Parts: sequence; C-alpha cells; structure tokens
Amino acid sequence: MIDLKNVSRVYQVGSGKVYALNKATLHIDAGEFVSIVGPSGSGKSTLMNIIGCLDIADSGTYLLDGIPIEDYTETELAKIRNRKIGFVFQSFNLIDKLTAEENVELPLIYRGVGKAERKARVAEVLERVGLTKWSHHLPTELSGGQQQRVAIARAIVTKPSLILGDEPTGNLDSKTTGEIMEIFRELHEQGNTIMLITHDQEIAEQASRIIHIRDGVLSEVSI
Repeated sequence: MIDLKNVSRVYQVGSGKVYALNKATLHIDAGEFVSIVGPSGSGKSTLMNIIGCLDIADSGTYLLDGIPIEDYTETELAKIRNRKIGFVFQSFNLIDKLTAEENVELPLIYRGVGKAERKARVAEVLERVGLTKWSHHLPTELSGGQQQRVAIARAIVTKPSLILGDEPTGNLDSKTTGEIMEIFRELHEQGNTIMLITHDQEIAEQASRIIHIRDGVLSEVSI
C-alpha cells in the first residue's frame, strides 16, 4: 500500500541544509498497524505529511497503492486525502463553531455525499466512538478525550483505507489514552491500515511493527 524508496525532504536553514528525511525507505502492506517513534525534531511529522500527501519529497519515490504520487495533480491529491486517508492530530483540529456532528460531517460534504447518507454515516461513527449523546455539543463543551473521539470519527466517516495518527494521545491522560488506543486497535482489527506517529515507547509497542526515526533516518525494531 505504502512504498517509499530513498525519500528525502530537505529544508534550507540559514546557509545550511537540514534533512527532515534522509533517504527514507519504508514499505507498509495493507492492513498493517505500524508505529513511527522518535524524539521531537526527528522527522516524524514530515514523514506523515509525505505519506498523507500533504507534502512532497525533494527526492526519491513514493508509491501509494502502486501509483507514484508525483503523477497526481493537486486536485487529484486532494481527492486521495479525502477518500483514502483519515487524519487524527494531537491538537484535534476541530472547528469550534461546529458541533461534534457537524465536524464529523464535513469530509462527506466536501465529497458531495447526499444529506440522508451523511446523517446516517455520521450517526454510525459517533456511536462507534461512544459519542452519540454528545453529537450536538461544541468542542469547547467536550473533554480532551471526547474531542479526540470526534476527530477519530471524522477521520473514519469517509471509510478510508489508511488512518494516520500524529501524536493522537499526546494531550491526553493515561486513562483516556488507553481508551483511544482501544479504538485504534478495533479499527485495525476491522481491516484498516494504521500508521501512528508517537514519541511514547509504550504507545509504539501496541503496534505490530515499530519504525524508529532519528535525524530523518529510519530503522526498524523487532518486536
């Protein structure tokens, strides 16, 4: 599903260059649960942005479902992000003026899904993450854990084949972290491919594969 070969992403800092990714090679099969673990500034988020089609590598190749990303137009990449990929971020990235239900519905509106189907699918995923009773609440009326559940519901409402989590438990307490990780495990058991970015070794060890990243260089860890 995901195939990176010698992928580099370089940033110009002053008169020098910084490699956020340095000839990264990574293969992830459909249905895998992989964690990417490393310290701050190691290149984790850059890797996720490239895999999630939010950024483009400076060199190397990235094949998503066997097709080179550089062959897609920006419009096509936007469609891929909406149809194939679900994003879950540390900061939730919810819209404060919209209810939980309305936040989850947004990706379906962008896709042009009819109102009746939108309502049914939103209700289904909110029930799946245990938030049916809070569907009409604003993000500011929800706890951090509930906001992350809304974010997960929004990520899965389009039925993506790939779910990318960037430090999705970073702002949560240990009890809530356990509940959120249980949702990710259930999603994996239901056939979703999951890639989780984290700096927490305990979180990383819940995946079936661990990839370490440091200074933009990837290395796999046996578990």
